[in-house]
Amino acid sequence: MLATAPVTVMLPVRNLERARQFYEQALGLHPIGLKADGKFEYACGSTNVIALLPKPSATPADHTALSFEVPDIAAAIQELQQHGVQFEDYDLPGLKTVNHICVLGAEKAAWFKDPEGNYLCLHQNAG
Repeated sequence: MLATAPVTVMLPVRNLERARQFYEQALGLHPIGLKADGKFEYACGSTNVIALLPKPSATPADHTALSFEVPDIAAAIQELQQHGVQFEDYDLPGLKTVNHICVLGAEKAAWFKDPEGNYLCLHQNAG
């Protein structure tokens, strides 16, 4: 039943206007609009929606909240950097980035934070 259901990712945000500016201007997402329950939605992919959910006491997760699959991660990083996105770099056992990219088996990944502290990711299937 759920295998073909559209998915909405809910991201808690303390400052909706600041978050909207980032998602629209830096990431280039297309707004669907403000919903009656207060969340602001963006279309993403063919069946996915990202919803910014205003919560004054929101605490960002310490893990990846969502990941965008891209065909060319290096090009995507370069484009986002031109819009002010700052990528995280890591040098940990089992997790090292080179030019912001970490190779994890058959996948490449790069992480950045939104203005609310949510961890977002770009990933590219390497195989």
